[in-house]
Amino acid sequence: MEGYEGWGGYPNQNQNQTPEDQTSHTQTPDTADYYSYGQTEPYRQPGYAYTDADPAANATDTGSCDGMYRPYEEPVKPKKNRGFGKKLVRCAALGLTFGAVAAVSFAGTTHFFGNVIGGDAESVEEETLSGGNLNIAETTEAVDSGFGQTEGSTKLSADGAVTDVSDIVDQVMPSIVSITTIARTQVPSFFFGGMQEYESEGCGSGIIISQDEECLYIATNNHVVEGAETLTVLFEDDSTVSAQVKGTDPSSDLAVVSVALDDIEADTREEIRTATFGDSGNLKVGQTAIAIGNALGYGQSVTTGVISAIDREVTVTNEMDGSASTNELLQTDAAINPGNSGGALLNLNGEVIGINSVKYAETSVEGMGYAIPVETAIPIIRQLITREVVEGAKSAYLGISGVDVTQAVSDTYQMPQGVYVAQVVEGSGAANAGIMQGDIITRFDGRNIKSSEEMEDLMQYISSGETVEVTIQRAVNGEYVEQTLEVTLGSKK
Repeated sequence: MEGYEGWGGYPNQNQNQTPEDQTSHTQTPDTADYYSYGQTEPYRQPGYAYTDADPAANATDTGSCDGMYRPYEEPVKPKKNRGFGKKLVRCAALGLTFGAVAAVSFAGTTHFFGNVIGGDAESVEEETLSGGNLNIAETTEAVDSGFGQTEGSTKLSADGAVTDVSDIVDQVMPSIVSITTIARTQVPSFFFGGMQEYESEGCGSGIIISQDEECLYIATNNHVVEGAETLTVLFEDDSTVSAQVKGTDPSSDLAVVSVALDDIEADTREEIRTATFGDSGNLKVGQTAIAIGNALGYGQSVTTGVISAIDREVTVTNEMDGSASTNELLQTDAAINPGNSGGALLNLNGEVIGINSVKYAETSVEGMGYAIPVETAIPIIRQLITREVVEGAKSAYLGISGVDVTQAVSDTYQMPQGVYVAQVVEGSGAANAGIMQGDIITRFDGRNIKSSEEMEDLMQYISSGETVEVTIQRAVNGEYVEQTLEVTLGSKK
């Protein structure tokens, strides 16, 4: 129903009646009608023209419908003459605004190309990784500097926040794999007695590192492959292949998995790529971080966040044997969920800066995930790939008898966890280096150790005559003092 303003000479009457309703109330415009509701001046009805002071005699209807109502029309506002001076000020203000915006845009573009992409805005070149172009003969240089270049563009919001990392993900995803493990565990049976065997499936992630003439090598976490009887690797194109553990380092939670090239389909070999490593030593708190991994075993997923802290000491307990290890890790609020372990933590250049490892899980805590910095991981990964077991007369020998200081013993007697030296063989490498009975060995050849088994596992890849660094804890005046000694290993024979 069309609304109308004004009804006869009474501006406060019903204003939403139809013309048919209002014509029954038509009145002639006399003075009394126009002095209603206590008005002291004649009411001038909008839409009428008056020629003198007597509204009853001279009201002329400019509308229709018996001259007593008309549809409301918005009055036209007169244009204001702002004057030349005001126009000049306005133009000057617009000019200053445009200049400021242009300057900020230019500075922002220069910063983006210079710092985010890492090149000059006028000469940015796009480079991508090529699949299947790896060479284990250059493993040392490749792992240190990266096997290729992975560069992708990012999109930033008005406040500088990263809103789109899809180009980076597209470049890096062919170098990330999913790992599925099958393990068998035995637990006591309360109903039938004895031990009951159960098969369990686990999931994790891995990063393609390098290849030689026979195998493709993938870095992951030790806890992903520990205790696994079978390993299956899933590539980005959903093809799968069986894998083997090449080497592990429990103290740093790192491992390398190998895949026979003959088992990989030709099309897949053309698509896969190696990861590019960045410099984790120059990271700053607040820099953007991108995590890729096989979260919950559903397949590769991407999360983003920032570097929350650097060199954060984190102690992790091994669920298999109860041992604990402490390492300095990168902290990030990019979501690190079960299955992300062994996956990549990236910077905005698409470079791997960390290997996702653990997440702090507690109901009151959110956004505390950790990754092994590549600065720590690279030397260990290189050794795991290239090392070979030394046999025969070249096998190395330290020259001690040791007893494990377990976590329980360490907590009870306030002793460092490691290998307690119960006896030193005279004339051995250990004796010549100054290792004494009562010392506790905590690091061997740059690796944290918690047991004699871990130390012997490291020694099987070292030849006699080689010199390694051994870190000990020695009791001095009731306190343990750390010392690092250089030991030239002897021969087992």
